Amino acid sequence: MPHYTAPTKDMQFVLHDVLKVSEQKTPGYDELDRDFTNAILEEAGKVSVEVLAPLNPVGDEEGCHLENGVVRTPKGFKAAYDQMREGGWMGLDADPEYGGQGMPFVMGSAVSEMFSAANMAFNMYPGLTHGAYSAIHEHGSEDQKAMYLPNMIEGSWTGTMNLTEPHCGTDLGLIRTKAEPQDDGTYKISGQKIWISAGEHDMSDNIIHLVLAKIPGGPDGVKGISLFIVPKFMVNEDGSLGDRNALSCGGLEKKMGIHGNATCVMNYDGATGFLIGEMHKGMRAMFTMMNEARIGVGIQGYSQGVVAYQNALAFAQDRLQGRAVTGTVAEDKPADPIIVHPDVRRNLMDQKSFIEGARAFAFWSANLIDKARRDEDKASDDLVSLLTPIVKGFLTDKGFETTVLAQQTLGGSGFTQEWGLEQFVRDSRITMIYEGTNGIQSLDLVGRKLAMNGGQTFMGFFEMIKTFIKESEGNDTLKADFLEPLKKASKDLQAAGMYFMQNGMANPNNALSGSYDFMHLFGQTCMGYIWARMAKASYEALDAGASDKEFYETKIATGKYYMARQLPATALHLSRIESGGDPVMQLDAANF
Repeated sequence: MPHYTAPTKDMQFVLHDVLKVSEQKTPGYDELDRDFTNAILEEAGKVSVEVLAPLNPVGDEEGCHLENGVVRTPKGFKAAYDQMREGGWMGLDADPEYGGQGMPFVMGSAVSEMFSAANMAFNMYPGLTHGAYSAIHEHGSEDQKAMYLPNMIEGSWTGTMNLTEPHCGTDLGLIRTKAEPQDDGTYKISGQKIWISAGEHDMSDNIIHLVLAKIPGGPDGVKGISLFIVPKFMVNEDGSLGDRNALSCGGLEKKMGIHGNATCVMNYDGATGFLIGEMHKGMRAMFTMMNEARIGVGIQGYSQGVVAYQNALAFAQDRLQGRAVTGTVAEDKPADPIIVHPDVRRNLMDQKSFIEGARAFAFWSANLIDKARRDEDKASDDLVSLLTPIVKGFLTDKGFETTVLAQQTLGGSGFTQEWGLEQFVRDSRITMIYEGTNGIQSLDLVGRKLAMNGGQTFMGFFEMIKTFIKESEGNDTLKADFLEPLKKASKDLQAAGMYFMQNGMANPNNALSGSYDFMHLFGQTCMGYIWARMAKASYEALDAGASDKEFYETKIATGKYYMARQLPATALHLSRIESGGDPVMQLDAANF
């Protein structure tokens, strides 16, 4: 059976040594001293290890079952959900006005990593509720907030997002779900939605569905989409639950992974719905949910790499096979542990250098979201908007790759259910697909995000890199091993952006054919930047006489590996981008 250990020490390093959260002026950050964050992380880690992780294989083996219109979740899920709800974990970073604890998003992100690593399928239930909460909190009326948010934050009600229909996914302008206006101001929602995570289950008293639909007579395409609250059970004025709404689960998807989460076909047969925000402005409200969800999916992606790496490392330290080429290491044993072999170490270092960089990248992004929300800092808001498709696309691509590398470490054992690695591979695969496939993320990045603010946000990213390099050049070792590789990666990214500017307008295929490589080139550059920041923080800690010298030296060595072995991939991505659209587009469709 696989194991999981909460990486609280490394999280503390990122929060305090790298981001220096308690020194920031962002409202609420003054409370984030080391003792406080440690208490939160340690308690969340305990829940992850003792409650959620043991249920991960259970959920995978049992899955969910539809019985007489009710979805039964795997054994132990409801008890675990009740325990988390009673512990207040559902409202960790929610608005205190509605019962939340009001902690910064960066703390919610750290906790989410642990919960997802321990049991990704389970954590999707509260995760989707948080997204629905955010949409209602930002776009709902005061009455809607008062009616729905307290119970969603407390966890007695959960939430969903309903976008996809059988005939359309990304192209939401094609949706057919209708919202017929009623004399009392409500709407009758009719249509079918598919792939609705947590659409029906037995863990909460009510489920608050957020549904995209079109009001007859509205504009064509996405400009005619509105967003509606459609509760499973109607809510009376006093907050009690009334009759069941005219909606139902028509079936459960049989999936490759995340078996413990109910992925539902939802049928709306004239269900009562309530408009959120303005008529025909539903996409704006839904993107509040989707942008938050994309950061969350990026965290899910690397979190599966975290737990997979932990199990691969334990196996490599224990499994005996062959002898080290430089001489016997374990003389008292019939063979040496496989971690002595260079190729196994390469495999493990690829995993370790990615997951630690990914954690810092994700926490940095969460920090930007806090600055955008709490400081109303437009520059941070613009930067995290630019980075969101990279967090989602790059971290999930590499997260899946990391689970495969971890599975490979175990050899044949990794292919069996007993060791658990094959579940991490299967579960992580969905992160590259939902909340917008990674191909869509790359198109969003190149087609929309680069041009934001006339390209000023993109150029501001380079100024940030240049400033960091200039301020950090005093350490010769840092300069040679981190700053110079970062400078090279940044130049590759700039060259790619320049190629798009010079060649994309005349032929858009030149840009879009390179969009996926650009997303990875940008992602690698972000990782190089964050690794350089971690190395700088580690050198500073060592210079200050840190007691845990080994931790910081290990961090520096891991960063050096990333800069030397992973970051040079930016040159490969640039070469592909500069090959243009012709190699991609030259075949006629009939000749594939």
